[in-house]
Amino acid sequence: MVAVNKIRKFLSLDTKTMFLFAEAFFYLGVARILISVPFSKIAPSLGVPMEETTRDLHDGKKAVLIKIHDTIQIACKHTLWESKCLVKAIAALKMLERRQIESTLYLGTGRDESGKMIAHAWLRNGTYYITGAEGMERFTVVGKFAKYIGN
Repeated sequence: MVAVNKIRKFLSLDTKTMFLFAEAFFYLGVARILISVPFSKIAPSLGVPMEETTRDLHDGKKAVLIKIHDTIQIACKHTLWESKCLVKAIAALKMLERRQIESTLYLGTGRDESGKMIAHAWLRNGTYYITGAEGMERFTVVGKFAKYIGN
């Protein structure tokens, strides 16, 4: 019955929002598959290594960034697979790339409360963090990829 309610809720959305959620599910699935491949194989598709895009805020794109952020956050809660930070960051990167919006994907490492090594990924455009902003300050950046428009 829960699945039926979710389907009804999805079908009650306007067409544009439905397509946005379908796109998010698609890219979350693609990202989940990509993270099972050796990182050296997918790294070139993430952008220029160890570079960052500009931190200038583009007010005209803010609404799109917020919409993609919200869509990824909601969609990842309903995937049949695990959609953690790297999956979300790659999916959002691909959604931004499709819209010709540059972004920077960050990879960080840190330690949890018990001292165990942990990793985190987040995505930024301008000054806005699309994914992974929660807790990113606890991590040291060990990699970054600038996805420029046209790359």
